[in-house]
This record gives sequence, structure tokens and C-alpha cells, in this order.
Amino acid sequence: MRHSHGYRNRCRKLLRKSPKERSKNIISRLLIEYRVGDKVHIDIWPDAIGTAPHRRYQGKTGTIVGIRGRAYLIEIPVGGKKRLIITTKEHLIPVRVG
Repeated sequence: MRHSHGYRNRCRKLLRKSPKERSKNIISRLLIEYRVGDKVHIDIWPDAIGTAPHRRYQGKTGTIVGIRGRAYLIEIPVGGKKRLIITTKEHLIPVRVG
């Protein structure tokens, strides 16, 4: 039987919580207010996989360029191009300055 090459292919480790994360609550991520121009890291939260970006963007840093409903438009440089990612607050962490 042939191997499946679906959208979530080879991401079992990425979409699994560590024992330390299992006790964490996501409410702190949801309370952060973002504005256009803020820098954010993409960190996929496994509980909200429906709004998660593709696994290739895990750990990337980008800039918020717009808002669509409750989702954010994030511009990420990949190679020599800029990619536009649409995702929600659960998968974003603000970049700490200083």
C-alpha cells in the first residue's frame, strides 16, 4: 500500500503536547491583543488544529499585516519571497523585545 502524503503528513511529534504543556491553559494566549505591525512567532497549539497554519511555518517569525474577523494575516519571509499566513491567536506568541 502506498504511503499517504496528506496535509498533516509526518507531523505527529509537532501536533503532540509534552507533559509540561498538558497542564497549561491556553487562556493566556487568547488574552493578548495584537495590532498591525506587531512581530509574532508561530507556535502551533495542537488543540486548535482547524485554524493551524501548515507545519512548515512552525517556529517562524513574521509581522501582522491585517485582521480578518478573529484571524490574523501574518507576513513571513520564506526564501526570497513573502508568504501570507492566516491563523488565529492560539498559534501566535508575541516577540519579546529587550
